[in-house]
Amino acid sequence: MLFTEQHDELRRSVRRFVEAEINPHIDAWEDAGQFPAHEVFAKLGAQGLLGINKPEDYGGMGLDYSYVAAFAEEIGNCDDGSVPMAIGVQTDMATPALARFGSDELKREFLAPAISGEAVACIGVTEPGAGSDVASIRTTARRDGDDYVIDGQKVYITNGVQGDWVCLLANTGDGPVHRNKSLICVPLKAPGVTVEKKLDKLGMRASDTALLHFDGVRVPQKNRIGEENEGFTYQMIQFQEERLWAGFTVLRPLEKAIEETIEYTRERQAFGQSILDNQVVHFKLAEMQTEVELLRSLCYRAAEQLVAGEDVTYLASMAKLKAGRLGRQVIDACLQYWGGMGFMWESRIARLYRDMRLISIGGGADEVMLQILCKYMGTLPARRNR
Repeated sequence: MLFTEQHDELRRSVRRFVEAEINPHIDAWEDAGQFPAHEVFAKLGAQGLLGINKPEDYGGMGLDYSYVAAFAEEIGNCDDGSVPMAIGVQTDMATPALARFGSDELKREFLAPAISGEAVACIGVTEPGAGSDVASIRTTARRDGDDYVIDGQKVYITNGVQGDWVCLLANTGDGPVHRNKSLICVPLKAPGVTVEKKLDKLGMRASDTALLHFDGVRVPQKNRIGEENEGFTYQMIQFQEERLWAGFTVLRPLEKAIEETIEYTRERQAFGQSILDNQVVHFKLAEMQTEVELLRSLCYRAAEQLVAGEDVTYLASMAKLKAGRLGRQVIDACLQYWGGMGFMWESRIARLYRDMRLISIGGGADEVMLQILCKYMGTLPARRNR
């Protein structure tokens, strides 16, 4: 991928924002269990950073996805994974389908304030009984006059505690499970919506995550994104940007982990020499840096395909799979070289160890990525290749 001076200027702007508005506060936000999403998103929105590839008619910049890729890579310079994840929910998980398939009225009501940062968005797919198996969700939205009446639960909802609206996947028909679902914009202050619980997580501590309950929630049918019962397809398309976001946003954390490990092992002495002087250490760090560069190349290639309007499911699934695997392997190897310091809760490498573990779970587990890849490769058993 060829980046221009405009891409580089965007990168510099994002880096300055992270250094001034996010990193100085990370420790306090981690201790508090959430960051002030409305405050941070309003500042991002004021700089146009929440609508980089969204239509100008709704406050976006109208740029192509290559600029989102540059933004996502740079936002990875945050000193935790929580804030980049929450931002990604707003820009690349809850709003792509709305921007692509939503009506003008719906985009003015929900997309425009998400782009400006006035509203915090979240995506509601996972349920207590349906995670990576999206087709098995049980939340329903039944027609009643001009409204939908929604009943069900959604769990592990990033931004759900502070959110203003959710892009909700619900069953709107009785047909085949891949053709009976719709995406609906649901205000989280609507009667019948309850934040049952703010969830206590292993990592991503500064990002609020909710268990949401919907009990007879009434919303107009005009809040539906696109055609009725096409929501599963829309969500599968939307997933590709979510998975690429995961790939791009892990690049800098992995590199910084390697860089900081080099600095630490160069200073740390054992048996009369620095830890870094051991061939097994510096060779391992070189191998890991190579893996990170390969992931970057994969992500760039997928981004080029997306800009060209091609289906990126194959490469995005690979990128998501590799991002999750490297998030575990690289950070675990680096932590080992930090010794006892790496096991301390307050150390940055320990925080990365906790945060990166989610990448192999959220947005489709590693095993789902492998199943998708096998389907594209034609290696699934016939009964499952559907």
